Amino acid sequence: MLFLRPALAVLCVCSLPMSAMAQSHEDATAGLLLELNTVQDVGQACRLTFVVENQTGTAIDEASFETVIFDASGSVVSLSLFNFRDLPADRPRVRQFDLPGMECSSVGRALINGTNTCVVAGSDSSVCDDGLKLQSRTDVELIG
Repeated sequence: MLFLRPALAVLCVCSLPMSAMAQSHEDATAGLLLELNTVQDVGQACRLTFVVENQTGTAIDEASFETVIFDASGSVVSLSLFNFRDLPADRPRVRQFDLPGMECSSVGRALINGTNTCVVAGSDSSVCDDGLKLQSRTDVELIG
């Protein structure tokens, strides 16, 4: 019986990190993920393509974000509202925005300056801010 208790204690201690890791993984994927996926010159504009994953557990009827574009030297070149429209729960969406008169090589970074509109079930919601996560697959940094 004496040998059973230490074995049980070791078993309990070893299982704690696994449950903490599982919880940590769930927290890491929950929220609203905005990824700057590509930047591409199209005509006389730089096109920013975003992949959005709404993992908040609730459908977002309308979402728009105030977005600031900086050039490669760090100067602000534009401030715009990017309307991401509806974002269904647990379904990825792709949204594109053109920056007229800009070449993509001159874009240094993009700042999500804040949520302008976030509507859930017909009412204003904080869900767009609460779990907002930003990342970029491009040389253009996405910050918030």
